[in-house]
Amino acid sequence: MGYPGKNHKSYQTPKRPFEKARIEEETRLVIEYGLRNKREVWKAKSYLRRYRKAARELLALMSTGADSRLFQTKMSALTEHLQRMGVLGPEGDIDDVLALKVQQPLERRLQTIVYRKGLARSPKQARQFITHGHIAVGGRAVTIPGYLVTREEENAIGYYTRSGLMNENHAERARIAKVGR
Repeated sequence: MGYPGKNHKSYQTPKRPFEKARIEEETRLVIEYGLRNKREVWKAKSYLRRYRKAARELLALMSTGADSRLFQTKMSALTEHLQRMGVLGPEGDIDDVLALKVQQPLERRLQTIVYRKGLARSPKQARQFITHGHIAVGGRAVTIPGYLVTREEENAIGYYTRSGLMNENHAERARIAKVGR
C-alpha cells in the first residue's frame, strides 16, 4: 500500500512504444487539440477504455441470461452518464459506447470548448487562458484545461468576472474578434 494522499496514475502507456502509425496519430491529436503531451491522449484513451469495459461486461451479463431488469438499469445508468457528459448522443446505446473514438472525450475538454466557442485564437491560447484563471464555468474560475465539461455546463463557459479579459476593450479580445470573423 502506498501513501494515501498520493495520486495514482490515470492512464496506461502503450504496450508497443515504437509503433509508427500510433505515434503519428497521437502527434496529430496533440497538435489538433493543443495538448501538452501524449500523456493527455493516453488519459482520454483510458477514459474510453473504462466505459467500453463496462459496456462489454453488460453484454456479457445479458448473454448469461441474468435478470433483464438489472441489465436495463445498468445499461441506462451507463448511457445516461455518457449522455450527460456529452460524449454520447441522446439516442446512444451500448453499440455506440463500444464505437466511441478518442476524439469524443477530447472534444469535451474545457480547452477545446473554449477554443471552439471563440474565446481564444488557438487551442494553445485557450490552454493559457484557462491555466491563468481567465476562464470560468458557471461563474467559478477553472484552471484545469483537461476538465471534462458536461452538457449543462457548456453554455455557462465565459471569461471570469475578475479577469482583465472581461473588459471589451482588452487588446487580446480585439485580436480574437478579428480572427473570429
